[in-house]
Amino acid sequence: MQLRPNIYAVGAIDWDRRLFDELIPLPDGTSYNAYLIKGSEKTALLDAVDPTKTSVLIDNLVKAGAGRIDYVVAHHAEQDHSGGIPDILMLYPDAKVVTNPKCKGMLIDLLQISDDRFITVDDGQTLSLGDKTLQFIYIPWVHWPETIGTYLQEDKIFFPCDFFGSHLATSGLFVEDEPIVYESAKRYYAEIMMPFRTAIKNNLEKIKDLQIDVIASSHGPVYDKPQFIIDAYKDWVSDNVKNEVVLPYISMHDSTRKMVEHFVDALIERGITVKQFDLTVTDIGKLAISLVDAATIVLGSPTVLTAAHPKVAYTAILANALRPKTKFASIIGSYGWGGRMVEQITGLISNLKVEILEPVIAKGYPKDSDFTALEKLADKILAKHKELGIA
Repeated sequence: MQLRPNIYAVGAIDWDRRLFDELIPLPDGTSYNAYLIKGSEKTALLDAVDPTKTSVLIDNLVKAGAGRIDYVVAHHAEQDHSGGIPDILMLYPDAKVVTNPKCKGMLIDLLQISDDRFITVDDGQTLSLGDKTLQFIYIPWVHWPETIGTYLQEDKIFFPCDFFGSHLATSGLFVEDEPIVYESAKRYYAEIMMPFRTAIKNNLEKIKDLQIDVIASSHGPVYDKPQFIIDAYKDWVSDNVKNEVVLPYISMHDSTRKMVEHFVDALIERGITVKQFDLTVTDIGKLAISLVDAATIVLGSPTVLTAAHPKVAYTAILANALRPKTKFASIIGSYGWGGRMVEQITGLISNLKVEILEPVIAKGYPKDSDFTALEKLADKILAKHKELGIA
């Protein structure tokens, strides 16, 4: 499909993929976007595709009339973008891989591409295709350290690889339904980009003076109204949080469930938005999305062999890895004869820059005193949110 004259989308749609990195749910599939740019003198392919879809890329290159490729620009070494490069280099033996030195080293390690097939570029360097000029911009840690983007100067198109992307399979080239794309892009940010929020802030600042008419990411539809996704990212990476509590929990014999039910009602009565997740059935992508904006996370768990339920421990590890901008955290739950659940969970979220609010842990089935303690915890959360000016 043609973005602009002599600029083609030649990647692949993966309608049926439901898991990424053997971890991340893909409820709406994904795409591996690659772009062909035909200049008056040279032709460049920007990125390849996942190895499973290389035949689709090759077919699309044939349809686009790519009789010659001079450059293969590798923005990012991860295989869903680079995996098809070795086959492309076999089909186009004169092509050179254009990337930065760090990405070059990673591509040699991951794909065993020979050293003589590379041209390395510096931050801000340009490459002429004749009537089209590629400008390379280092955008590290979105979400690997070697990532670069390409700005096509004459057409004002920014190709940022994973930056601004969304896991969304769609037949349309451009964004057609902004609310659907917004949720998919927020899921993508939450699962992949959120740990690198500070780096993303810096990279947003780095590109702010570019005149960008189109953003063509490596996953999802192309943004022909780019301010939509730029503004969304500015909000997500900001320090602003919302009057929300995220409450992932497990209950084995209803003790913790009763505590969760009472606590949720107490929070709602105080005007606090609650996002509750039963971890036996939760889509972790939805949970990750909820962590982007929430001021507080409260983990609910029974005690299993003196520790948290394994799924709650996993959720704590996940939150610790994603590093949301959450300000407060607490723990509610129950135990039978003893344990160190609170100490364990607290240790698992050490990366979070949060204030730990007094946990509420019931012995056996919760009693009136436990429900009173939950009311006090809800009061404490409300007071903390008021201090932030969000309640």
